Amino acid sequence: MKWARAAVLVMLSGSVAFAGIGGGDVTMKNKGGDTVFSHENHVTGAELKCQDCHAKLYTNTKQHKAVTMKAMEQGKSCGACHNGKKAFSVKENCESCHKK
Repeated sequence: MKWARAAVLVMLSGSVAFAGIGGGDVTMKNKGGDTVFSHENHVTGAELKCQDCHAKLYTNTKQHKAVTMKAMEQGKSCGACHNGKKAFSVKENCESCHKK
């Protein structure tokens, strides 16, 4: 599950380094501690396809806006999968995604 730990805050503003699978890593800077979303870990590790997320959650760059933890807990952004059923919940293991 280490691959999934970086996914929780993918929608909190950050910079994108387009390299590797599906655009590489996305780093989000935030008050709770920076997070890194790895496209490679989600594509290879979780065996997701681009359309699993980009057809439903992230259809264009205008949708890539800051999302609160409360919104994620309600199924927005990372919380759509990280709900404790499909993948670990955004409500637990904060340090898995937030690095100080």
